[in-house]
Amino acid sequence: MKRAMFGKAATAALLAALASACAPPAAPQRPAEVESAAAGWTRPPEIQTVQRARSGLVFTGEAEPGARVVLRSESGAAYAAAADGRGRFEIRMAAPAGDLWLRPETQIGQDAAPSPDRLLIIGDGRGPIAVLRTGGPTRRLDHAPVLGAVDSDGRMRLASGRAAGSAPVLVQAGGESVRVTPDAEGRWSLMLRPSDVADEIQAGGARFAWPGELAGGPAPRVERAGQGWRVAWTGAGGARQSTWLPDAA
Repeated sequence: MKRAMFGKAATAALLAALASACAPPAAPQRPAEVESAAAGWTRPPEIQTVQRARSGLVFTGEAEPGARVVLRSESGAAYAAAADGRGRFEIRMAAPAGDLWLRPETQIGQDAAPSPDRLLIIGDGRGPIAVLRTGGPTRRLDHAPVLGAVDSDGRMRLASGRAAGSAPVLVQAGGESVRVTPDAEGRWSLMLRPSDVADEIQAGGARFAWPGELAGGPAPRVERAGQGWRVAWTGAGGARQSTWLPDAA
């Protein structure tokens, strides 16, 4: 559940600006069966979980039933699997050497539907593993602390994470305190006041030193920043994004 730390008017203006800058158009409702390219729209895949196996990493998620799901890197390397009749899929891959950026993609016949999201695997899979989302909070897939990510674009900051239960999470930043209620999965997100400098964010009783956003320089790139990883990347429409991923608990 997403809550705001400042007034409704300011929140609405920031969300509208963010949506117009980088959010993809809302997808229409679709029936469960596989639809052809002639229908004009194919649902991109959604990466939901990751497990570390002896042979590497196993990703699971949902896509169009019967579709081929591909995780494609900028170098052209790809990892693929077919979704079953319920749309569930499982992709196995060896742990990468270093950091790896992947773009999820659905293929049905000659039709391909790349996702606006990015799957990022840091440090040979031993660091954070996260889905970076255009126009929404980053989704940590690894065992992250209660504050999983802070997304920023120079105009707003969006803190997000996952709680151990359903109890409200107390978040404190910029001299303000807000209790936010997690959703059914324990996930929460909260709009924070903008900040031009590093500051402290408290969530669920833990303290996190946000190092500030990563402005300027090439993108995508990953670097250590404080007790976490700071990421520069480009969302849909070329919008520059900065994401901080605190170290796993």
